[in-house]
Amino acid sequence: MSEEKELNNQETEAKGTVNEQESQETVDTEAPKEPTIEDKYNELNDKYLRIHAEFDNYRKRTNKEKLDIIGSANANLLKDLLPVMDDFERAIANNVNVDDAQSIKEGVSLIFNKFKLTLENKGLKPMDVDGEVFDADIHEAIANIPAPKKKLKGKIVEAVEKGYYLNDKVIRYAKVVVGQ
Repeated sequence: MSEEKELNNQETEAKGTVNEQESQETVDTEAPKEPTIEDKYNELNDKYLRIHAEFDNYRKRTNKEKLDIIGSANANLLKDLLPVMDDFERAIANNVNVDDAQSIKEGVSLIFNKFKLTLENKGLKPMDVDGEVFDADIHEAIANIPAPKKKLKGKIVEAVEKGYYLNDKVIRYAKVVVGQ
């Protein structure tokens, strides 16, 4: 009996090694399996969705940053204009009891110069348009009149409203009268 048990054990061991070899072969054939078209599609679709979400987040973040920059720029300008506002308030309070028109004119002139200097420091420059050739890119013609002199034909005779540059970019077109 012991011989039979030994033979059965040997047969079982032999079958076990054969089964192990077969299972290894099936595992080996499944490992290098090519991804299907559906797998590739799902992978590419997932990448696309992730990139799209990243771009959307980037766009939202940059828009928020732009708004923050604009808000802080406005705050800086207003902060620089507050002293001018204070000067106006003091002038109004002092002008209640003053009878001298000359001192009022001087005070308003001083405040205006301070205001103008503050704006110029921020990059604002007025356009000098009198006698220049009309240019539709920076001027807005509101009227045409006969030229008082021959050399003023096609040129600006009068500026009705000043135009302004902010750092060499037109922010308000000059409203002008053109000679014909």
